[in-house]
Amino acid sequence: MNNHSQNPCSAPATLQHSGIQTPSHTPPAATPLQLAGFLLLAVLATGGWTTATDSKPGTQPDAQTYPAAAAGATPALDLNAFSTVGQLIPGLAEKRVVFVGEQHNRFDHHLIQLEIIRRLHEQHPQLQLAIGMEAFQQPFQQYLDDFIAGIITEQEMLRATEYYHRWRMDYRLYAPILRYAREHGLPVVALNLPVELTRKVGRVGLAGLTPEERAGLPAGIDRSDAAYEQRVREVFELHPNDKEQPFEHFLEVQLLWDEGMAERAVSFLQQHPEHMLVILAGAGHIAYGSAIPQRLTRRLPADTSIILNGWQGVIEPGLADFLLLPAERTLPPAGKMGMFLDAQDDGIEIAACFEDSPCSAAGIKAGDRLTAIDAAPVHNRADVPLAMWDKLPGDTVTVSIVRKRWPFPAKTLTYELTLK
Repeated sequence: MNNHSQNPCSAPATLQHSGIQTPSHTPPAATPLQLAGFLLLAVLATGGWTTATDSKPGTQPDAQTYPAAAAGATPALDLNAFSTVGQLIPGLAEKRVVFVGEQHNRFDHHLIQLEIIRRLHEQHPQLQLAIGMEAFQQPFQQYLDDFIAGIITEQEMLRATEYYHRWRMDYRLYAPILRYAREHGLPVVALNLPVELTRKVGRVGLAGLTPEERAGLPAGIDRSDAAYEQRVREVFELHPNDKEQPFEHFLEVQLLWDEGMAERAVSFLQQHPEHMLVILAGAGHIAYGSAIPQRLTRRLPADTSIILNGWQGVIEPGLADFLLLPAERTLPPAGKMGMFLDAQDDGIEIAACFEDSPCSAAGIKAGDRLTAIDAAPVHNRADVPLAMWDKLPGDTVTVSIVRKRWPFPAKTLTYELTLK
């Protein structure tokens, strides 16, 4: 299930920004994945595969307390039977839809997604491959099309899709996938629903939508899966919302996400019957097949496969077709200005400069309002990462600020910062 509340893009009003660098080349392909250690640890850590009964307090466990039948029922893994991602590709190439899960902030998960896409495209050139992404919202499809076609730049695409306003994850996580798609002309399908709709459903529920808003809902929202609802409830119980949001609204948001992304994927497949679609979405949207996958096949019968990148819950039959555990990899360091930023109604205020930071060295003060970075206007918090996402430590940026000097008029100042 998505880790966010009503909105996968939600973030606090106060933020610290650090500029970041996207490599100009595709990162090295991920290495084959060995699962043995992970699966054994999962069995030991979760207890999900054992059925023993706790002994009585003050007693020592014995054979009667823990009957042999429990051990006999414990699933066992053949550690000599593991395959690699490369060995999965021929079978995946026969599917119409392949779902590859992600933890949104895990760079290694996205590298594995890219590796699967790359191998499918290069080893099976007869496939007409397309990529569906949760990270982009449906109303902005045209800008993704323009980016893939080379009509607009990466920076223009990010601004036009309102990426940092709507998704807010570090774009470098997804950049290698988008760049590979552009280089090879692979369509990218924006799967997610507009955040305005999901946020409102989170507040007032589906019943609180206007007739015009209801007309834009996916057709046929299926509530019949009790196991799906229970998994959503478990996430809700862990959710830090102090239960101000009714569970019914939380459930409706999840249903809306999953039905909406499934419907959009089906629409693309119906319009492009020759294409295979690789769907990249949060693990909770594909695990057990009950979220996007079964809602897609309900609309369009198709041969599918589900791949999970890691899993922190119980490992059990039906979870997925394949479970991977890539070695953790992190993004390279980002260039930082050393500012603590506070979003205000009239713009972005610098709440503080960190000690020994480029911000403090330049003489920028708390209360200054940030108005531009390298001549790009800063009106809201999304404008800051948009201007900084490709910056490295050692790069220089020019920032403009407005300083209040009551009772005198405010003054515009410009500084050059060498990022750390």
